[in-house]
Amino acid sequence: MTYKRTAHIISHTHWDREWYLPYEKHHVLLVKLMDTLLHTLDTDPNFKSFYLDGQTIILEDYLQVRPENRERLERYIKEGRIPIGPWYILQDAFLTSSEANLRNLQIGHQDASRYGTIAKVGYFPDTFGNIGQAPQILRQAGIDNAVFGRGVKPTGFNNTVADSDYESSFSELIWEGPDGSRVLGVLFANWYCNGMEVPTDEAEAKEYWERKLAEAEKYAATSELLFMNGCDHQPIQQDLSAALDTARQLFPDTEFIHSNFEDYLASVNGSLKRELSVVKGELRSQRTDGWSTLVNTASARVYLKQMNQLGQAMLEKVAEPLASLAYSLGHEYPHHLFTYAWKTLMQNHPHDSICGCSVDEVHREMVTRFDKSRHVAEAIIDESKAVIADAVDTTVFAQYGEDALPFVVYNTTGWKRSGVVEIELDVARIYFRDGLSLDEMNHKMYGIDITGRTLVDHKGTAIAHSAIDLGLQFGYDLPDDKFRQPYMSRRVRLTLEAEQVAALGLAAYAYVRNAKTAEQPLTTLVAGEHALENEWLRIDVEADGSFNLTDKRSGQIYRELGVYENTGDIGNEYMYKQPTGEQALTTKGLQASIRLIENTPYRAALEIVHEWAVPASAEPYFEIEKQEAVYFPNRKSQRTEATVPLTIRTEIAISRSGQSVEWKSSFNNQAKDHRVRVLFPTDLETSVHQADSIFEVATRDIEPTAEWINPSNAQHQQAFVDVSGEHAGLTVANLGLNEYEVLRDGRNSIAITLLRSVAELGDWGVFPTPEAQCLGEQSFSLTLIPHNGDGAASGAFAASYQFQVPWTVSQTGVHSGKLAPVGALFDWEGSGLAFSSLKVNEQSGDFMLRWFNMKAAETELKLSEAAAVSLGQAYKSNVLEREGEALADNGQPVLQVPVGPCEILTVGIKHS
Repeated sequence: MTYKRTAHIISHTHWDREWYLPYEKHHVLLVKLMDTLLHTLDTDPNFKSFYLDGQTIILEDYLQVRPENRERLERYIKEGRIPIGPWYILQDAFLTSSEANLRNLQIGHQDASRYGTIAKVGYFPDTFGNIGQAPQILRQAGIDNAVFGRGVKPTGFNNTVADSDYESSFSELIWEGPDGSRVLGVLFANWYCNGMEVPTDEAEAKEYWERKLAEAEKYAATSELLFMNGCDHQPIQQDLSAALDTARQLFPDTEFIHSNFEDYLASVNGSLKRELSVVKGELRSQRTDGWSTLVNTASARVYLKQMNQLGQAMLEKVAEPLASLAYSLGHEYPHHLFTYAWKTLMQNHPHDSICGCSVDEVHREMVTRFDKSRHVAEAIIDESKAVIADAVDTTVFAQYGEDALPFVVYNTTGWKRSGVVEIELDVARIYFRDGLSLDEMNHKMYGIDITGRTLVDHKGTAIAHSAIDLGLQFGYDLPDDKFRQPYMSRRVRLTLEAEQVAALGLAAYAYVRNAKTAEQPLTTLVAGEHALENEWLRIDVEADGSFNLTDKRSGQIYRELGVYENTGDIGNEYMYKQPTGEQALTTKGLQASIRLIENTPYRAALEIVHEWAVPASAEPYFEIEKQEAVYFPNRKSQRTEATVPLTIRTEIAISRSGQSVEWKSSFNNQAKDHRVRVLFPTDLETSVHQADSIFEVATRDIEPTAEWINPSNAQHQQAFVDVSGEHAGLTVANLGLNEYEVLRDGRNSIAITLLRSVAELGDWGVFPTPEAQCLGEQSFSLTLIPHNGDGAASGAFAASYQFQVPWTVSQTGVHSGKLAPVGALFDWEGSGLAFSSLKVNEQSGDFMLRWFNMKAAETELKLSEAAAVSLGQAYKSNVLEREGEALADNGQPVLQVPVGPCEILTVGIKHS
C-alpha cells in the first residue's frame, strides 16, 4: 500500500532528575515509571520501544531501588526495545566545561556499552541553547545527527530563509560547526510532547490527529513526521497500541509506526528531496524577542556556578594531570575514583540543576554533591603529588644541611606559568608515637627557631618571599600499612612568586639556612598613593573607587573600570527583568575608602571600600504578581524606597611578572530582588566580541538581531569575554561568573554579573524559592588582561585559561629521584592552540592529550618528549579517545601534527 505520509511515534519521557520537586520525590516517580515500562513491554508485544531520554543515569537511579529487575531491563535493552545513551546526564552544555561535556559523552557510552548497543542520537531535547562545536563533537563520536528543542526558529515549508527572518526553512536542517563538521539537525518545532496522550476514542482521535498531522506537516521537509509520545516526567501511555490501531482506521492514507530514532532518522535521510537550510555555529535563539531564551539561568544562584568551576578545575585541570604524571612513574591511575568523582559532579549538571532554576531543596543537595566530588579530587591530588614529590631529585638542597625544607610547585596548566604561590611548611614535627607528653611536645615545638632562613630555587638563587609563623599545628598521616599517625608541628606559611614553571611541569624550591646568596633587592610595585605599576601595566585608582588601567606596551588607557551597577530584578530563576522605567544605580561618583594592603617585591594590592545603600526589595505588590503567576515581562512592580547597606570591599593587585590585574570583590548581601554587576568600559571600536565557550572562542555580535526586544542582551561565557579593536583589546576572565553583557552604551563596556537575587522558580507554575535571593556573604574573582588586539596570539586567552586553575604545592624531603628538580612530562607549541586536558585512557592505559584550535585558520601542533614518556607510538584519537591513525614511527622525538580550523585534537600516546 502506498501511504501519503508516515507518522513516527516515539515513546519517551523527558526525565528532569530534579526540578520542581526534590530529587528523591522525582526518584520515586521514576521507579513507578520504570516498573510500568517493564510491565508494558512484558505484556504488549506491539509496544515496540521506549527511549530513556538519552541519559544512562536513569538506569543507575532505577536499579538503586529495584536491583531485582536488572535482568529484565538488560534483556529489553539488548533487544532494542529500550535504546539507551549516548549521555550520562542531559547537561546544560553552556554552563559545564568543555571536558565535562566530553566526560558526559564518554561515561554515557561506557555505561551503555555494558548493556549492549548505544543509541547514536545527538539528543539535546531541552538544553538551554546549543553549543557551536556540538556537530564536531558528535561527528567525532560517530553520531551524524542532532535532535534538539531550542535555539533555532523554523518557518515551515511555505517559506524559505531567504524570504523571511527565520533561520531554517523546516524542522529538519543541516547544522554546521565552526570547523565545518555537519550533522542532520531535527528541531522539535512542536516540542517533544507533540505526540503525547494519543486518544483511543474515535471522535477524539480524529480531532487529535487532524490537528497534529497538520502541525507536523507545517514544518517538516519530508513526509516522515515525528511525534514524541511523552513529556516532562510523563508516565507510560499503556494503551498506545490500541490508540495507534484507532488512528490507522481513521487515516488509512497515513502509516502509523511505533518507531524509534534510528528508524525515523533513516527514513528522513532516505526521503529528503528538498534543500535544507544550513545553520552555523551556536544555537542561542537570537532570532527571537529575547524574553524566553533562559540565558539568565547563567546568573541564577551564582554560588553553584562558582562551586562547579572549582570542582571541574580540580578534576580535569589538577587531579587528572597529576595522576597522569604519577602514572608515568609507575603509580596506579585511579580510574574508578575519577569515574565516581565525575559522576557525582555531573549529577549537578542537568539543565535544571546547574542552571539554578529548581526549588531550594534541589540546590541544597547540589552543594553536598559538589563537596563530595571535590573531596575525591583532593584525595587523588594529595596521593599523586606525594608520589611525584618523592620522585623529584632534591639532593641539590643537601648542601644547606639536614634542616633544609624542600617543596615542589606544580603547574598543571598547558602553558608556562608565573604567579604568586602559597605553601604551608612544617619546620619540624613530633609524633605522638615518640612517647612525649603533650606538654613536652608543645614546649619543644614552641622552642624551635624559624628565623634566619632563605628561600632558594634549585640553582641556589634566593627568591623574594614572605613568611608568617603559624605556630603550633596538629596534623596526622594515614599510612597504607599502619594505624593513623598524629603529630604536632611548627608551621610557617611562605608566599612567593614562582616564575616560568613549565607547562604540565614542576619546579623545586627549598626554605633553608646557610644560603650563600643574598635575597633579591627589595623593590616596590607601588607607584603613588593610589597607584600600582610594573613593567607592563599601571593602575590609577580614582576617588570613587573606579580605576584607570594603562597598557604600557601599547599606550592604551582603559578608563573608569570597576564601577558597580545595581538594578531591581522582578524576574525569576530563568529570566532577568528590570522594573520598567527604573534607572540603574551605580557607584560612579560615590566616595570610596582606598588603602594599600600589600606591598612586597612580588605583589602589591589596594583595597577599595564602598559604603553603599540600595533598595531593600521589590515593593509589596510584587508578591501579588508572583502569586498570580503574572508573566514576567508584563510585571509592573517597582522597588521599595526603603534601603539596606551594601558595603563592597574590592581588592585590585598586580604582581611583578604579571601582565594582568587581579580583581576580587566581596559583600554581605541583605537586599532582595536585585542584580549586581561590575562594569569595565573598553572604549574600543568594534561590532563584535569574543567569549570562551565549549572548545571554541565564539565570535558574537554586540548588537542583537532586529527581532530582539528584550532590553538585556546577556550571554553565556566560560572562562572569559573579550572586546578587541584593531590594535588593543581587553579580556576579562572569571571564576564561575558565567553571565556577561557587552553594553550598547557607546563604550562597548563589559558588564559581568556578580549576583542576581530572585525569589521564585518561574516557568510553568508558582514555586517560591527564597534561598535564590542569595542572602549573606558573597565573593567574586576576575582578572583583567589588556593585550594587542589578538587575544589568542598575545597569550591573553591562555592566561585566562590558567586563571581557572589553582597552583598545587607539596612539601618533601632531601632525596634522590628520577625527576629533575625542574621539568615536565611533555612539551608542546602551536600558534592559536589551547590545551584542554591530560589524562589516561581506562581501556588502553594510554596517555590522552587534547587541544583545540581557537582560530578559524590552520595551524600545527609540535609535541616533544620529556620525562620518561616516548612519543614513538603516538596516534590521533577522537573525543571518545579511541585509537586512530598513527602519528609517528618508533623513536621519533618530535611530533608535527596539522590542526584544522577550530579543530578539537586528541592525541593518544602509548605507555610502555
